[in-house]
Amino acid sequence: MNHYETVFILNPVLSEVQIKETVSKFEDYLTSRGAKMVSKEDWGLKKLAYEIQHKKSGFYHLFEFTAPGEIIIGFETEFRRDERIMRFLTVSLDKHAISWAERRREKLKVKA
Repeated sequence: MNHYETVFILNPVLSEVQIKETVSKFEDYLTSRGAKMVSKEDWGLKKLAYEIQHKKSGFYHLFEFTAPGEIIIGFETEFRRDERIMRFLTVSLDKHAISWAERRREKLKVKA
């Protein structure tokens, strides 16, 4: 099981219900194939550095999870097929990135 982090940007014209539905679709995709969610974060509506599909903002979400490596290709294919997703990036985390992510989550807990 490898440790991964995925950030994806949803179209800003979506309703709250559509956003939750999309996020749960991708979470269900991972969990149904043996992945374990470590963390989910909703970063909210953010201004983009440059326009994507003629949009100047988007809803950002982050998934941190452990999963077998072979499901990542199918996971990213689902992102490409879904028109609600404007951009996505999945990275494999090494031990340093994992410890940094844990420290970041602890800081978020303290702030909340």
